[in-house]
Amino acid sequence: MDFLWTPCFLIDDSCFFVTHIIDTLLTPIKSDFMKHFYCLTVIFLLSTPKNLAQNQQKIDSLLKTLEIAQPDTTKYKTLNNLWYETINNNIDDALTYAEQMIQLGRSSNIDTILSYGYERKAVAYAYLNNFDSSGHYFKKALKMYSINNDKKRMAGIQRNLGQDLNMVGKLDSAYHFYDLAEKNFKAVKDSTGLAGIYNSKAIVYLQKGYYNLALNQAFNSAEISEKFKDSIELVQNQMVIAAIYGEMRDTLNAIKYHEKSLSYFENKKQLRQQFAALNLLAGLYMSNEELRSENEKRIASSLSIAEHLKEPSLIYQAQYRQSQLLARKGNYKEAIQMLQYIIDFNDLKYNPQALSQYSVDLGELQMKIREYSKSKENLVLGLEKAIEIGNLGMQLKANKLLFELNEMLGNSAAGLNYHKQFKMINDSIFNADNRNRFSELQTIYETEKKEAAIALQEEEIKTLNEKAKVDKLTKGLYAGGMASALALFGLSVFGYRQRIKKNRIAREKQEEIYKQEIAHKKKELASQTLHLVQKNTFLEELKENLESLKSSPDKFKMEFRRIVMLLKKEKASDKDWETFKTYFSEVHNDFDQKLKTLYADISEKEIRLAAFLRMNLTTKEIAATLNVLPDSILKSKYRLKKKLGLDKETDLTSFLSSL
Repeated sequence: MDFLWTPCFLIDDSCFFVTHIIDTLLTPIKSDFMKHFYCLTVIFLLSTPKNLAQNQQKIDSLLKTLEIAQPDTTKYKTLNNLWYETINNNIDDALTYAEQMIQLGRSSNIDTILSYGYERKAVAYAYLNNFDSSGHYFKKALKMYSINNDKKRMAGIQRNLGQDLNMVGKLDSAYHFYDLAEKNFKAVKDSTGLAGIYNSKAIVYLQKGYYNLALNQAFNSAEISEKFKDSIELVQNQMVIAAIYGEMRDTLNAIKYHEKSLSYFENKKQLRQQFAALNLLAGLYMSNEELRSENEKRIASSLSIAEHLKEPSLIYQAQYRQSQLLARKGNYKEAIQMLQYIIDFNDLKYNPQALSQYSVDLGELQMKIREYSKSKENLVLGLEKAIEIGNLGMQLKANKLLFELNEMLGNSAAGLNYHKQFKMINDSIFNADNRNRFSELQTIYETEKKEAAIALQEEEIKTLNEKAKVDKLTKGLYAGGMASALALFGLSVFGYRQRIKKNRIAREKQEEIYKQEIAHKKKELASQTLHLVQKNTFLEELKENLESLKSSPDKFKMEFRRIVMLLKKEKASDKDWETFKTYFSEVHNDFDQKLKTLYADISEKEIRLAAFLRMNLTTKEIAATLNVLPDSILKSKYRLKKKLGLDKETDLTSFLSSL
């Protein structure tokens, strides 16, 4: 049986795997904030439809059985099998069989059949993306399981409700249901269920842009999944982690985890999943010139699989990778020809996300060979599609290219309008990223505060239990004799007081630890906030100077010098660095001194780089902060790793985080 990642619904004692909206495994798309976001909204398994002829034969046989079946469990099993056979090919029929199960459950007064009927009807509606109806029937099933206190089935339904909410963008509500499911999975000690919940939570954090929290949840899942070697649960987790690293621009780790999943799918001979993993890896390797020949083979393999499966959507994805490779090699005309061929696919009109991206890429290549009229036509089409689906990242790229194109053609007025749109979207993305980072730190702080309160509550419960034991012993002693009881009571009271004293001291120590941790997070928040405020202040000042220059062209020389001075000031300002360094040292306990202990000759620039890495800033963010190219940061990271004497296998950021 061939499997893909898509929603899973708890049926009977296991999961039923259904087809849903994801065409291929973890198909990369462009998100609102120029991130290579992955279709990880729901991560479960999908069974591919069986041979249609065989499927119809089985349906015909089951229908004959249904005609003579008595209204009992035999009829339920027949309806259930019919539902399984039709859910991938004829959802209307599947809905009919689910409704018949519900009616059978009511007429026979069998709650199990009724609740299963509700579940199957919910699944069918989820197939149709009718999440209101899906949620309605999931809640009916949940109510029945709650009455019977069936925590395992409650957990499965709660997770599915979370998936429904996730699909319509209600991430906080989805997380609430994941929390409920987690508690129930813990209650029944269902480790596989817990691993799935941690993955679901990781995906919510990924969608919010909270990458550290997403990784934390994904690694929680990994702790469980790694116990099941060569399992689909482990691969599921690896793909979530790969997606998070991809969003964090940590290409090396993203590649490592995608290659693990590719190996699994190759061993299992699951072609569709092989294609998706190969396609993602091709995208990640695209900028690596040294491995170009290897990437050509990877793309050729993915195209071969797509053609074998005879699926147009997979074929044009593989050909798009080929066009990217051709463009990288400077073969613009061949790349243009292939992109134009892809855009002419009939199926592509149903995929505005891909049509937007391919049209903008085509327009960009046509600019390079000076086909300006065609370039403008495709860029405008790509922009319209990006606006239609709300893809800010693609809108940003299209507006930038249209501004440059109009400047080339001397259409300054039109170019200015596109430039204004570009600036507005760019500011929106920058502000959203900053809000995400601050919100993530706030969430970490609130989570740790909640955990501290729970720990204190558990300690108080333990103390009360000790007191209850002493009270029980005292009553027994009174029944056994007053004299000996008084003596023993004195000893027990003394022991009780000693335990209370010991517990109080331990609790006070624990409270102090929690206070220190909370103070630590407050300082970290202050440090991050200061950094963001300084950056925004600089950008605002720069923006004002540019506006002044636009309104008064005659002041160009004077204003231009001011802007250059402002940029130099921002680049060379040690004051901001010293302020940041002060906060950083307070939070991270003489981090620079620890580095100097490891290597006495470490430079101030290297300490600064290490500090930014310790704060989990990406290569791109560090480059922007230090006003250098990302390649320069990569080289500096390599030199720093070498200077610290770290081997190839040791991750530099992880090492610095451990100091």
